[in-house]
Amino acid sequence: MITTFSSARKAALLTATTPFALALATVPALAQNSTTEPAQTQATQPTQDSLPGAQQNAENQADAGRQLPAPTAETQDNGGDVVVTGSLLRTQGATPSPVTTLTSENLDQRGINTTQDAIQRLSSNNGAALTNSFTANGAFAGGASAVSLRGLSSSSTLVLFDGLRAAYYPLADDATRNFVDLNTIPDDIVDRIEVLRDGASSSYGADAIAGVVNIITKRSFNGISGRAEAGIAERGINANQRLTLTAGTGDLDEKGYNAYVSGFYYRSEGVNNRDLPYPFNSSNQTGIGGPDNRVLPSNFGTTTAGPNFYVAPANAAVSAIAPGARYQLLGNGCANGAAATTGAADLAADPTRPGTVCVTDAINRYGVVSPDIERFGGSGRFTAKVGDTSEAYLEVNFQQTRSSYSGDPSTIFNNAPAGILFPQFSTRSNATRFASGSGPLSLPVYVCAARLNCGTATDRRLNPNNPFAASGQNALLIGGLPDTVTQDETRSRVYRAAAGINGTIFGDWDYRVDLTAMHNDLRRTQNGYVYIQRLLDVIGDGSYNFVNPSANTAAVRNYLTPENRTDASSDLYQAQVTISKALFDLPGGPLQLGVGGTVFYEGVDAPSANSDENGPTQRYFTINAFGTTGHRTVSAAFAELNAPVFDQLTINGSARYDHYSTGQHYLSPKIGAKFTPLRQVALRGTFSKGFRIPSFAEANALPTTGYVTNNSNNFNDAFLAQYGCTVANFNTACPTYIRNGSYGQTTLATPTLKPEKSRSFTGGVILEPIRGVSFTVDYFNIRKTGAITSLTPGTALSAYYSGATIPAGYEVIADAPDAAFPNATPRVAFVRSNLVNANTLKSEGIDFGANTRFSFGNVVWTSNLDATLQLELSTSFPDGRKETYVDTLGNFNLTAGSGTFRWRGNWQNTFAIGDSLALTGTVNYTSGYDLSAMDQDTGYRDCGLAPDPAYTGCRVKSYVTFDANVSFKVNDKLTFYVNGFNLFDRFPPLDPVTYGAYLYNPVQAGENIYGRSFRAGAKFSF
Repeated sequence: MITTFSSARKAALLTATTPFALALATVPALAQNSTTEPAQTQATQPTQDSLPGAQQNAENQADAGRQLPAPTAETQDNGGDVVVTGSLLRTQGATPSPVTTLTSENLDQRGINTTQDAIQRLSSNNGAALTNSFTANGAFAGGASAVSLRGLSSSSTLVLFDGLRAAYYPLADDATRNFVDLNTIPDDIVDRIEVLRDGASSSYGADAIAGVVNIITKRSFNGISGRAEAGIAERGINANQRLTLTAGTGDLDEKGYNAYVSGFYYRSEGVNNRDLPYPFNSSNQTGIGGPDNRVLPSNFGTTTAGPNFYVAPANAAVSAIAPGARYQLLGNGCANGAAATTGAADLAADPTRPGTVCVTDAINRYGVVSPDIERFGGSGRFTAKVGDTSEAYLEVNFQQTRSSYSGDPSTIFNNAPAGILFPQFSTRSNATRFASGSGPLSLPVYVCAARLNCGTATDRRLNPNNPFAASGQNALLIGGLPDTVTQDETRSRVYRAAAGINGTIFGDWDYRVDLTAMHNDLRRTQNGYVYIQRLLDVIGDGSYNFVNPSANTAAVRNYLTPENRTDASSDLYQAQVTISKALFDLPGGPLQLGVGGTVFYEGVDAPSANSDENGPTQRYFTINAFGTTGHRTVSAAFAELNAPVFDQLTINGSARYDHYSTGQHYLSPKIGAKFTPLRQVALRGTFSKGFRIPSFAEANALPTTGYVTNNSNNFNDAFLAQYGCTVANFNTACPTYIRNGSYGQTTLATPTLKPEKSRSFTGGVILEPIRGVSFTVDYFNIRKTGAITSLTPGTALSAYYSGATIPAGYEVIADAPDAAFPNATPRVAFVRSNLVNANTLKSEGIDFGANTRFSFGNVVWTSNLDATLQLELSTSFPDGRKETYVDTLGNFNLTAGSGTFRWRGNWQNTFAIGDSLALTGTVNYTSGYDLSAMDQDTGYRDCGLAPDPAYTGCRVKSYVTFDANVSFKVNDKLTFYVNGFNLFDRFPPLDPVTYGAYLYNPVQAGENIYGRSFRAGAKFSF
């Protein structure tokens, strides 16, 4: 139960309540639409519900001399009917749809200081969530955070701001999924967060398939309040600070108006892998029985040579090493790392390996766990009575979020960036070798001012970077820049305004009119990335010193790696009108009707940060080239009918029709019922249909390419025989070009995609056997059909390598021939296919909630258990094949290999002692999983992705952490608090497969990867 208060009482409670009580209140009140907190929610006296817990909590709250945690019973405890996320109508008490409500007081009590962190910790958040840590690990949507309810991805979870839509983050997750960035929410004015755990809400239309997250801001504030806090991990990392200040004046009841302004500042220091304990701080995994992944002779290669330069004399074909030659260090030794001698066995295995290599621990030197994050912003709101029955408001928000980190050494050789328009070239010169990824760079014999045809230039001179120039041989060059690392920064500025009026007209008609506009201005700044044409320039004129990189001037480095700045934006404009009325009385109460309409415009303009429209060399290495643009206008009409047939039975029905300017349209119906046979028992259930509109990225984006390393399953013996090997000896006998090569999976947008459709139903029970004790169990089942997907490349690969006709829907692009095997069939460079509506996804599970509150003399004990059991998350394909992901790393392609957890949950216990002291302990649990993923061609839970079960085992273990918090109220105006996180200093279990972080799962671990940490602060209110 979430009790609401008058503005004066609420301001007092900001000081009076402990910041360490219950954080999650699982409230099964009917999901209803709350654009701003209605006046009826401000009453000070709670009312009784059909379940007895409301009365008990009213009695508890009436004990004004005591400091109590927030109530957690399964009813909305307020002074009248309220409107909650998911509905148009005012309703009192538990209703058909399950909702989780987190108030600002709740978050304070648990020590959660950002809205995005609170939402990420939801037990219903599973699978393809996007956390801040992904920013530092190459995420397409760097700098953002997104929720994924039910494991159905961020694009199937609708995020609202005061019940209205919000602008998308300009970049798409994995270049396909548009979402609302949780970092853009102004934490300091959030009153509560309502999470509708019932999919396909007919109140909101598209994208609510998995559920709705509605962030509701404060309706009014009177007085001055603020806080100052700072925290740091025990190891001296991840220092963070937060400052807030809010000031308001006026009383809506007495003066007819209220106005407040608020501002905040938040900073979180980035963390590098070297700051963590072993094994998370080193590429050398021998201490845990694994491989040494530092740059060593055993893994030396074109793309793994590390941040040092190696050269070898080239034969006349330019791209092939001279017979009998080996690579050797260029210059006087290792610019990075320590020299090591290559063993005889390694030299024999590869006759081109150098006798001396530089051992570089890339994880320790360059690895990043989380970026530097800085956020600040301001908000203002004015609310006023209009006549005796209406209320108008105007709210404005501004927020800036900056996220930055330093990455890996700059590369001079790599696969072509995603989004290329020139996938294949007919020659193997420096200028065309980049896209095919088929060979190293070549340092010519001569350099000159013209940079081309220097062999005949009048100003030619021997290349000072080529040690073989005097003998007339080119030098093949591999490695990376020893003197430059990449740096990435995203700066997001969000501007939002909302205005509206609501109240009663004609005596008994409730109405709302809301307007909102939101603009997201995103700037990406990237430094240290090699611009391909300029690399060719400095090779051609000899201006970059490859022999001694430390001697290069800043001007030379800046020329080679010019700053790349890309601006993107997104917009949302919406107008919405709703009216409702009680038509007549039924035996159980009034029959209510609500109708409404809305029109909104949404658009994204995110140009490619690395387009090659001017040619294949007019771009950077490794920067994602993804880009998209698009806009659409949507109009919708919706209606809802709530019928309390009799005291024990309420039936609710609703429907919405959406029409898109891009041609799509859809009708979303929903029906729900609540049956209360006994005062201690309530049964509820819903059935609904919904849809997800194709994202701008799916319909309008540039091609998106991901690179997959070849394995023996891609080939057959007939093909490999041309290269002197077989499937059986693939890893030992096949040439590096085949064994270590990769192919690009290029996905093309499809403007004619249809909406994904969903069917979902829920069923639950609420039990309150005695006062102060409640239990909830809610089953959910969501099926999405026509799911948008790319075609499986394995079908095209099999046809190509067997010499068969390439199936319809695919385009296979072959690489340039290998100079060592010029007559062999080239390997595949790219497999291209369009997105299609093809698959069926299913998500099924059970939510559990248990809440208790007891008084023992001077002590009040509150306990809350909140957990989700994921029974199924699967994809079925048109050919009848089915992939199941629960308890594995799948859906690997959606989750960055972070998997689908069978269990997630937390258990909080708070003891309020007297009116000044409160203690809270919170246990957080996430289950383990098998190192397999059916979407990566393994069986279900067959350990198929484990690199070596001898040291990793086949499962990643479950993860349990404990947080403890204490709060002391000095007086009515001042409170001190201390938050302690991961107090047992437990690090997450080893996971060598997940690629969103190094050796651990960032969704499973969260910020607990920092170890034990503390935060202390003070808050005041006048």
